[in-house]
Order: sequence, then C-alpha cells, then structure tokens
Amino acid sequence: MTYTYIKALHIIFVVTWFAGLFYIVRLFIYQTEAYEKPEPERSILIKQFKHMSRLLWNGITWPSAIITLGMGTYFIVYYYGNLPGWLGLKLGFVAGLYLYHFLCHVIYRNLQKDQVKLTSQKLRVWNEIATLFLFSIVFLAVLKNTLGLLWGIAGLIILTAVLMVAIKIYKNIRNKKTD
Repeated sequence: MTYTYIKALHIIFVVTWFAGLFYIVRLFIYQTEAYEKPEPERSILIKQFKHMSRLLWNGITWPSAIITLGMGTYFIVYYYGNLPGWLGLKLGFVAGLYLYHFLCHVIYRNLQKDQVKLTSQKLRVWNEIATLFLFSIVFLAVLKNTLGLLWGIAGLIILTAVLMVAIKIYKNIRNKKTD
C-alpha cells in the first residue's frame, strides 16, 4: 500500500514540476520581451515578471523537483537489484530533465540580474525541450518496452518537427503584426 501512495505522490509532484518548468520559460519569454518596451511599461513589466518568476521557481518548481527526486529514489531502492531495462532508460531521460532544470535556473538567475542572454525566439525553442522530455518519460513509463520506445522516438521526431514548424509560423505571424 505504501508503494501506491508514493507512486501517486510521485506523479502529482512530477505534474507540478512540469507545470513549473513550462510556465517559468514562458515568464522568461515575457520578461525578455519586456526589455524591448518603452518606459514606464518596461520597468513595471520587468518588476512583475521577476516577482512572478521568483514565486514560481522557489515556491513550486524547485520544491516539486526535489520531492519528485525523493519519491523517485524510493522506486530505485524498491527495484534495487532488479531494475527493469526501461526504468534505466527512463532515468537517463530524467537525468536530462534535471540538467534542463539546472540550465533553467541559470537563465532565471541571469534574468533576475537583468542579464538577457537569450532572445525570446530562442527561449520559445528552449521551452519545447521540456515537452520532449515529458513525452519520452511518459511513453517509457507507460509502455515499458523497447518497441514502444522505438515508436516513441519516431513520435518524438515528428513532434519535434511539428513544434519547430509551429514556432516558425508563430514568428512569421508575429513579425507581420509588428510591420
């Protein structure tokens, strides 16, 4: 019974972690675009986006990542000595997701210091990386096999292509509105 409760909590905190990761990058995009606004709009927006980012990052995203790690560690201990192959691969994607999280933290810290190092367009692409991790991890967790992984990889390639085309179309529409 403990296993199922921890599994439920693990899923809940994975969901809140992903929600935080998806939204934080949107806030990065909005803050980056705010630097291009005229005063006083610029100062007001930047102050607000910094505040929202700080609350989201420190109050939801980081705690969810830490709790997810704790709950996930329980499963590694649970399966110790009998780690299924799919779980090892999933853990590889999870490690990549934590790297993504840490890189988001670098972006967060830079923006909190008014250091804009990425364009809003690059941040839009960056935002989709979390989607790729989400698909990879969920497909592995649900399908639990290599054939499912192969289909999942094919789906990821298609999803990546669709996302890149959508970002390009959005950029073109946005550029036409500003002309």
